[in-house]
Amino acid sequence: MEHPERPWTAFYRAGARAEIAAPAYRNLPDLIRSVAETYGRAPAFTCVLPNGMNGTLTFAQVDEMSDALAAYLREVAGLKQGDRVAVQMPNCLSFPVAAFGVLKAGCVLVNVNPLYTADEMARQFADSEPHALIIVDMFADKIPAATAGHPIPNIIVTRVAEFLPAMPRGIVGLVQKYWDRSVAPIQLAHVRLPDALAAGRAHVAEGRVEVDGYHQGVTGDDVAVLQYTGGTTGVSKGAMLTHANLILNMEQTMELIEGVEKGKEIALTALPLYHIFAFTVNLLGFYWLGARNILIPNPRPLTNLKRAFENYRITWMSGVNTLFNGLMNEVWFQDTPPRHLKFASAGGMALQTSVAQRWEAMTGRPVLQGYGLTETSPVLTFNPLGKTREGSIGVPVPSTEIACLGADGTPVPQGEPGELAARGPQIMAGYWKRPDETAKVMLGDWFLTGDIGVMDPDGYVRIVDRKKDMVVVSGFNVYPNEVEDVLAAHPGVLECAVIGVPDEGTGEAVKAYVVKSDPGLTAEALRSYCKEHLTGYKVPKRVEFRDELPKSNVGKILRKDLRAEALAQMAAE
Repeated sequence: MEHPERPWTAFYRAGARAEIAAPAYRNLPDLIRSVAETYGRAPAFTCVLPNGMNGTLTFAQVDEMSDALAAYLREVAGLKQGDRVAVQMPNCLSFPVAAFGVLKAGCVLVNVNPLYTADEMARQFADSEPHALIIVDMFADKIPAATAGHPIPNIIVTRVAEFLPAMPRGIVGLVQKYWDRSVAPIQLAHVRLPDALAAGRAHVAEGRVEVDGYHQGVTGDDVAVLQYTGGTTGVSKGAMLTHANLILNMEQTMELIEGVEKGKEIALTALPLYHIFAFTVNLLGFYWLGARNILIPNPRPLTNLKRAFENYRITWMSGVNTLFNGLMNEVWFQDTPPRHLKFASAGGMALQTSVAQRWEAMTGRPVLQGYGLTETSPVLTFNPLGKTREGSIGVPVPSTEIACLGADGTPVPQGEPGELAARGPQIMAGYWKRPDETAKVMLGDWFLTGDIGVMDPDGYVRIVDRKKDMVVVSGFNVYPNEVEDVLAAHPGVLECAVIGVPDEGTGEAVKAYVVKSDPGLTAEALRSYCKEHLTGYKVPKRVEFRDELPKSNVGKILRKDLRAEALAQMAAE
């Protein structure tokens, strides 16, 4: 394809670079070290528990601790440059220490969802073949089953309350051990994270090692993170994200953000850091800005965020549609919405128009929607502050091109929907050990997203829907996002999801799953409402009310689970 013009750069903030020629740092450890030297004793990460108990690490402390961990991994555990280290924990003070330590050791970080079952862990471990695992104690009981047949030689165990002051750390430990019994005895050889740090620290203190030497040979083209994704084919695979991918994507995103003050922001991180959106934007981006990062170990229930909002002057937060929607239905949030917030950023799933409008009305600040995928590190587009366009995922970030392609792989006419393809320096190096899967999503140097979108003449992009989620009713394409947007605007609807189900008359039919906010809402009333806003074939033929909808750990509603359930139910009938 030809090199497209880039009219969207007209919407960039004054002084923003349209092209970022090279990453600002040679690798991520260089970034980590440079930021720590700049902000030193300023608070970097604060972990806030639901009852308000908290602990803080400064930039200097995180830097020193991650040095100690890097030394432990190389000198005691015997790892080499390029070896994989799995990290499996929720948002807590151990996460940045672990992630930065792995990278400083010249190793590859493998982010693992802490809520995975032993079977899910086993599949990811078998594929990534980690040489070490750093895991929170609450989930360590799954390790024996998860490593059967492919043992991991080095197990390091941490706690959610690690590095908190002694009193709250002790209280949490007692509650977990005796009250909710969430921590079982660990029946395998392991080392505690503080002990690993002490061992590594001894090597550093004695002058036997130079931590910077571990990553001296690491370049921007080397893999930094294996980030697992279902991708566009549903096969679990590890996206190889390089140091340059992640540094540049952080720079691309931050280049478009206005109004932030380095060293003065207080950012709320409720999304899990093991997810690529929070990893790049929250962990790397907020750290690079010198922001104080407020870590929430578990945002469910949403009252777990209440003390963080009360006790800290939150200026910036990221989230997904369900998080913003849920917060606005909390009485405490309605009564005292954050007063210091500059803006919020949304990703991970479509931001519904009604949610965006309510948020801005309630907080006085917009939600800036962006778009991307695990394979793109993740950000491809972003809505510039003050130039947001309703229903749009914004404009391509610097050094990024977006095209809408037809089934034959050529660009569709202007204004018509096509599969979004992207190219830029944030595109992954490929799938780990899966050249076959890599070939399915690459068209030359263009990455095929699997999403259907439309680009306006000036460069703003609108997502129509996931290619695989599209419903075909009597030959007409129905995009679930459009139907969900209408349903979400009904005052009696709290949450909704739309899928396609087999239908004898029309091939497929639209089915809606709805969580009510008004107990009196009926399916007939909801369908009548939809008929006022949608053409006939888009109106849900079936409506099923639920108490809750299945969600991923970042709060994304899982249509695939609803679809599988519906198909199984229809087969049984």
